[in-house]
Amino acid sequence: MGSRGLRLVLAGGLLLAFACGPVLGRVPRGLQEPLEQEWTKEPLLDYDERDGEKHEKPSPRRGEEATASPCFRCCDPGTPVYQAVPVPQINITILKGEKGDRGDRGLQGKYGKTGSAGARGHVGPKGQKGSMGAPGDRCKNHYAAFSVGRKKPLHSNDYYQTLIFDTEFVNLYGHFNMFTGRFYCYVPGIYFFSLNVHTWNQKETYLHIMKNAEEVVILYAQVSDRSIMQSQSLMLELRDQDEVWVRLFKGERENAIFSDEFDTYITFSGYLVKHAAEP
Repeated sequence: MGSRGLRLVLAGGLLLAFACGPVLGRVPRGLQEPLEQEWTKEPLLDYDERDGEKHEKPSPRRGEEATASPCFRCCDPGTPVYQAVPVPQINITILKGEKGDRGDRGLQGKYGKTGSAGARGHVGPKGQKGSMGAPGDRCKNHYAAFSVGRKKPLHSNDYYQTLIFDTEFVNLYGHFNMFTGRFYCYVPGIYFFSLNVHTWNQKETYLHIMKNAEEVVILYAQVSDRSIMQSQSLMLELRDQDEVWVRLFKGERENAIFSDEFDTYITFSGYLVKHAAEP
């Protein structure tokens, strides 16, 4: 291409610039008035900036319109609204990793308040038989017993006589006193007593088994031509320090019991049946 062709290209470019210049510099009618108002508005500046601006910024001439600015601010009214670009959403489930190891056991928390008692449950099945336990302490037993006899006969006189015994068969723990002829209770409970005598022919036999000063039972035999063995027995509930003994009635009648020095015809026995503390 020669110099002639270059001249033709430059001439065409100038013609295109003159033709399109007014169109490119034209501002839309809806935005022209705000821009003119914005141009005429004075921004809020400091005193020093305003003073400097008076000397530096030239004012437009009369009859000349201010050149429209092609720039916009986001706070200006009438600014074109652009559609917001959506933020991409990430599916977090696809980012889930593998299950980690179990952590250490934490510290035990504080105990809560005691709850109310629940309803009673059903009776469970019967368990197996357990093993035999160790032997327990020996049961504490209580004993009291005596059995005594007399080899001498006894006749009544003007007063009551206590039957004294001279032969001791059994006297457990010495509860029967051979000198007073009385059994003293040291183990309270129920006792059994028995009295056996031999009557004297042609004489009456009249005795009482006594509890303390009370006549409890009588042993009696009428006058007879023959002598016989006569007996009486009973059970008594005794307390501590009670006394049991045999008394011969006084001599208002011919009253006697028979015996000799070779055989024992008269016996008096007693023993504990049940201790008072036992159920």
